[in-house]
Amino acid sequence: MEVYSEKQQITKVLSAFKDQNLTVGLVPTMGALHKGHLALVEKALQDNDKAVVSIFVNPTQFDNKDDLQKYPRTLERDVQLLEGVSKDNIIVYAPSVDDVYEGKLEAEHFDYDGLEHEMEGRFRDGHFNGVGTIVKRLFEIVKPNSAYFGEKDFQQLQIVKKLVEKHNIPVNIVGCDIYREDSGLAMSSRNTRLKSEYLEAAPFIYKTLTTAKDYFGTKSAEEVTQWVENEFRSQKLLELEYFIIADVLTLKTVTEKENNKQYRAFIAVYADDIRLIDNIALN
Repeated sequence: MEVYSEKQQITKVLSAFKDQNLTVGLVPTMGALHKGHLALVEKALQDNDKAVVSIFVNPTQFDNKDDLQKYPRTLERDVQLLEGVSKDNIIVYAPSVDDVYEGKLEAEHFDYDGLEHEMEGRFRDGHFNGVGTIVKRLFEIVKPNSAYFGEKDFQQLQIVKKLVEKHNIPVNIVGCDIYREDSGLAMSSRNTRLKSEYLEAAPFIYKTLTTAKDYFGTKSAEEVTQWVENEFRSQKLLELEYFIIADVLTLKTVTEKENNKQYRAFIAVYADDIRLIDNIALN
């Protein structure tokens, strides 16, 4: 499998693909790959001739330096996992910080029409500027036909769609279903850092979301939110940061349900010092 660390190398290869009229799907990752990432890569290969998987822990989207330092980096294992999907049609771009940022490590500022101020934006200062910066640069380097993102980071998915719309970037954004452990826990690279007792407790997050979805059919958004908050008060190992029911398009918190609108429940929970997020469609 070809692994490139410099954009000059990979752009030369991708240019040859374009000359052959081959389509390219991009799967941006921060590495520490799991089955959820591999499902995105498989989807990219179903839709395209080639898949580019970027593996880059992006400093500008971390508001917590300790989290950045602890983020798992497992490039050799990641490449082995990708070879299990396809040895011939996947290219890995695993650049250095300097290759991406060219010695100027700072995020651009983006206006996502307010999407950036909701949920994660309230708790992670500057996070979506960092996300927009790296995604835009990857689009400029790879020039993919399509790019694939998991719905676990649903707010990020909506923000990337807005980025593409506002900057007229010619790429099709594909959202893919959340990939879960057998326990229901949303797969995340951070799960590998969970101590056993927290790993055992964490499926409570998805269990609570599924019950909240059931309740949403007969109860108000406020009643469902209060129920979730009460449920977490009895959890000694899990600390609820937020539970929000939001409009899918605007991501604004719902005060009163309306017909013909799509809603989603979003949650962020601390298991010890590890932050886990999840969400579920409500209707």
